[in-house]
Amino acid sequence: MNLQDKSVLITGGTGTFGKKFVERCLKENDYNRIVVFSRDEYKQHQMIKSLNNNYNPKIIDQKLRFFLGDVRD
Repeated sequence: MNLQDKSVLITGGTGTFGKKFVERCLKENDYNRIVVFSRDEYKQHQMIKSLNNNYNPKIIDQKLRFFLGDVRD
């Protein structure tokens, strides 16, 4: 399987585990697309700002997608 076929959905992506897992995926270049699903818009905004400061913003724009929602709905 090549890199273009790999994607991951992280529910609760702005939590402690989710943030670290996203960073690991970006560092190791494991996935072509990373989808972060969480219910807190402010935490998503903070996460985007933090990642843009620590990683290439172009890579963040290409790989990361953020969605608001709750898995219970």
